Amino acid sequence: MRPLLVATTNPGKQAEFRRLLAALGAEIVVPGELGLDLDVDEPYDTYAENAATKAAAFGRASGLLSLADDSGIEVAALDWGPGVRSARWGGPDKADSVLAALTDADDRRARMVCALAVAIPWLADPGSPDAAVELFDGVVEGVVARERRGEGGFGYDPIFMLPSGATTAELADADKDVISHRGRAVAAALPRLRDLLESS
Repeated sequence: MRPLLVATTNPGKQAEFRRLLAALGAEIVVPGELGLDLDVDEPYDTYAENAATKAAAFGRASGLLSLADDSGIEVAALDWGPGVRSARWGGPDKADSVLAALTDADDRRARMVCALAVAIPWLADPGSPDAAVELFDGVVEGVVARERRGEGGFGYDPIFMLPSGATTAELADADKDVISHRGRAVAAALPRLRDLLESS
């Protein structure tokens, strides 16, 4: 069975993906472990296009089954932004930037969205240098909390509150993985990933 490359350099995402993919029983590798240092632009207006571009680039460079995601928070009071710009929006602490923007907002509806792309180098289209790419997605609905809560997770987790009243940063990793946007996207992809790894 070939390794599965998780195409991210974000330590929080790397740890989360290792947990989410553990059921595959496959070797999970990240770019640094392969000496890969790619700077892939994410210029598109959709999560799917950005994720597919990144997965294809790493699949092409490594020759391995490669998984990449693009994800973000969408907030009603911010015209359902920052969306695909979530990683580049606001100040150094993105969660605090959202809280500051929503100081006086009564409508705090929000959702976390993940598009997951799987690049399959050995299924490249004839005449194309790029791997075939398959897409999966996950969404979780909630609201933006009034303040940061919880020490777990990363990114927007301390301010994203679920219907249960807990932020995703207050959940144990195993509980978060079941309901998170990334967890749902990976769950949708697992059967296909298992087939691809077993046939590689």
